[in-house]
Amino acid sequence: MLSVGLTGGIGSGKSSVAQRFAQLGAVIVDSDLIARQIVEPGQPALDEIAQRFSEGVIRPDGTLDRLGLAAIVFNDPQALADLNAIMHPKIAARSTQIVDEAPDDAVVVHDSPLLVEQGLADSFDVVVVVDCPDDIRLDRLVNLRGMAADDAAARMAAQAGRDERLAVADYVIENSGSEGQLQQQTDAVWAELVEAAAEFA
Repeated sequence: MLSVGLTGGIGSGKSSVAQRFAQLGAVIVDSDLIARQIVEPGQPALDEIAQRFSEGVIRPDGTLDRLGLAAIVFNDPQALADLNAIMHPKIAARSTQIVDEAPDDAVVVHDSPLLVEQGLADSFDVVVVVDCPDDIRLDRLVNLRGMAADDAAARMAAQAGRDERLAVADYVIENSGSEGQLQQQTDAVWAELVEAAAEFA
């Protein structure tokens, strides 16, 4: 099994690369996706959140009011710590379960947007960085995602810089061109990851 950390700044195209890896056969561990799944109706995390933050964070249809919860924890460090104490162990447990169920020769890709910020590079056998110039990322966030320019720039500034990400990369997928070029690079890196996984099996 090969453990791969996949990261990239907001607007870099990391999600597109993760999606392509999944199509090619990777086992994907996506903490953001898991975080959404464990607060679905009927999941224990949702009940714990309701107990801690009141039923007011649950919509009439039984789903989590994410914006309402965010408003509570945004300016309250203790509330945020309490939320993390509910969420993080469950995210970790589900991530471990996905890895444990993967075949011995699997390429397990951990979609980790904050890999550099959290100092996780050494936790993986290989780190893949999706890289793109800042001006192109900003343009994508504004024109494709509809974000305000100031908000997009602030989100980018809050993350690690390009140089910091590139410093931990074993493979770099450069994404300032077309979708076809991105897929071609992703497929080439995938071929090398599969070869490496066979040695780790």
